[in-house]
Amino acid sequence: PANGSTAAILFAMCLVLLFIGGFPIKYLLVIVGTGIVAGSAFIYVALNHPEILPSSRVHTWQSRIENFSNDDGIESYQVHHAKAAINRGGLWGVGPGKSVFKQTLPQSSSDFIFAIIVEEYGILGAGGLIFVYLLILFRMTIIATKIHTIFGTLVVCAVGLPVIFQAFINMGVAVSLFPVTGQPLPMISYGGTSLWVTCIAFGIVLSVSRAIMSPEEIKSEERKNTDEVIQDIA
Repeated sequence: PANGSTAAILFAMCLVLLFIGGFPIKYLLVIVGTGIVAGSAFIYVALNHPEILPSSRVHTWQSRIENFSNDDGIESYQVHHAKAAINRGGLWGVGPGKSVFKQTLPQSSSDFIFAIIVEEYGILGAGGLIFVYLLILFRMTIIATKIHTIFGTLVVCAVGLPVIFQAFINMGVAVSLFPVTGQPLPMISYGGTSLWVTCIAFGIVLSVSRAIMSPEEIKSEERKNTDEVIQDIA
């Protein structure tokens, strides 16, 4: 409960992995329903009986959602400055290092760094960054589909997809599509831990990609398995 946005991403990723792994849909619906009921009960208890959960962040989540729809909240201040930075950048941007709003926009090096990127490099630069993330997603999809074991596919999805999810959530927050979540922009936002985790995730994906076999290797492996079956029967 200390970080609801990260917990939501992990829960969504677990559902995606279960779906990819062939888990029955009816059981997935049971899991989702159970999660909704448990989450609703937790929120109800936290709001109506704060003495039971004194350290919960439910009120923080509530204020974020309220501020997201309210023009007078502190997070609206952040979003307004982010929009102003994006508007100032225009198509071409004002140039690297020439941002003005990075001095006034809270969390300009982490949560709202995408707005600063648009201000300095323009919509074209932001489009290039989005293209890079989409290219990474495309390559991870290719790796996941070429791996001939369900375990390898699940590993690639488990460590790779959260990186892309975080990227688009961060960009969505900057353009006011989502409430402020605190998710960093992978490989861009300030913070050593996030960078290390992202690098480790990509390293795992590359390690799994080494197991991709060529068509000739696949045929050889199939012949080997067939010969072993024949020997066992004999």
